[in-house]
Amino acid sequence: MAPAAPGADPEHLMKTAVQETLPLLDLPEVPTASDWCRRWTHFKPSWRHRSDGGFDARRFEVHPLPEKPAKDFVLAHHYSASYPSATRRYGLYDNLEGELRLCGVAVFGVPAGSKVLTSTLPDLQPNTESLVCSRFVLTDACPGNSESWFLARCFEDLLAAGVRGVVSFADPVPRQDASGTLIAVGHVGTIYKASNAIYTGRAPARTIKLLPDGTVLHDRAAQKVRRQEQGHRYVENMLISLGAPAPRAGSDPGTWLREALAAIGTRDLRHRGAHRYVFPLGKNRRERELIRLGRPQISPPPRQPDQPQPAHPNCP
Repeated sequence: MAPAAPGADPEHLMKTAVQETLPLLDLPEVPTASDWCRRWTHFKPSWRHRSDGGFDARRFEVHPLPEKPAKDFVLAHHYSASYPSATRRYGLYDNLEGELRLCGVAVFGVPAGSKVLTSTLPDLQPNTESLVCSRFVLTDACPGNSESWFLARCFEDLLAAGVRGVVSFADPVPRQDASGTLIAVGHVGTIYKASNAIYTGRAPARTIKLLPDGTVLHDRAAQKVRRQEQGHRYVENMLISLGAPAPRAGSDPGTWLREALAAIGTRDLRHRGAHRYVFPLGKNRRERELIRLGRPQISPPPRQPDQPQPAHPNCP
């Protein structure tokens, strides 16, 4: 069971008719109207309830964040253990007793392929007028209801900078590490639904490669190794830390990558596609409604993560 929020008495909550009980780990998403909010600290999920004291906007601040602290925070806490290409980064700070403490990060940037934006927001210039929200993580230091306020402040700054649309994805596929420990519970975008995002269906299905620790080796990372592009050493060192042999001098990078993935026991997992949400940005409802969507709105949005699927050994 996920740890209870501080001050929450599970027995008392069970007896309170108007309040939901603490969600179980195998029920990772709760209804949009739920009073429970998910948090991540050092890759471990936990829950916060609005009754724990609620969110006081006077105590929190949002500021643009430089690359390094944003990257360090995401790598330390987000369950993906990876950091994407970022255009704009924002930090949520807890101003406790006059000292600012970073407790949340939102990252907006460029997707792996331009069609992610152009097919969804066809009238907006990709990577300038439209961006992808690629990471959004709050630690358990944040009270319930922090997400929507943080996201709204980010959108205000993005709109002022000329961004008119944001696309975000929720990964509904649970993942386990090689020992069978659940490391990603699967999400359906509860915070996006609560923030009035438009649900437009799933991204294309694909097969993903799971590393022994349960994280995903993304296609872009593999491409960096094959083509020896900037960042390839980081990917290679990560694989070596998981047990892959070091590349030999003069060896073909693509051949080494296949052998390395086989050596560390990479597994293939069929992924049905992440859930896609769109946020049209504007000063008022009329401005938001003038932004044309390239994909139809689908209703109702998803309510539960996908059922766990078996992963199969990767064969080079």
